Amino acid sequence: MSADLQDEQTLLFRDIVIICIHYQLFPSSLSYVRRSDIRRRGMYRKLFCCFCRAPKPPIDEVVSWRQSLKKLQESKTGQLAFREFLRTEYSEENILFWLACEEYKTITTSNEIAIAAKRIYTEFVQVDAPRQINIDCGTRQEITNSMSQPTLSCFDKAQRLIYKLMKKDCYPRFLKSEIYQGLLEPSEAS
Repeated sequence: MSADLQDEQTLLFRDIVIICIHYQLFPSSLSYVRRSDIRRRGMYRKLFCCFCRAPKPPIDEVVSWRQSLKKLQESKTGQLAFREFLRTEYSEENILFWLACEEYKTITTSNEIAIAAKRIYTEFVQVDAPRQINIDCGTRQEITNSMSQPTLSCFDKAQRLIYKLMKKDCYPRFLKSEIYQGLLEPSEAS
């Protein structure tokens, strides 16, 4: 594969990721693609022409994500962009687990706690889970032991470990990624 074709595919992939992020945020107007990209990639014009009208997130919001992982996760757009990045790195389970734990902490009834704890455990924690997170065996065993009587704090230690992993490893790479850099580019005037 020639370098030019590979670069073109990389740019197209970045644009598609941006489309996916914005489609989730702006389903009625779909997503953003620079008009120059559509012209340059004429063969994709029919597929992407409907994406030209939707706004990108404000540049100041995107820039604010550099402050911290916490600031990034406070933004719905930031969460989606970070999730797309983690998907490209085959570690999407980290953000999904973190978000599931955040939602879990808001549950109020003991029946719902038990159901949600079982779901999180089977999806992320148990050995050979479909989206198994990378935690130490001691933490995994503590969670396993707590499944008979789950509490709102039973995933806290694992959530802290995953947050630290994302903060030290994934987040710095995200800030250098094509996905983030693409969101920083100013959109063209219509």
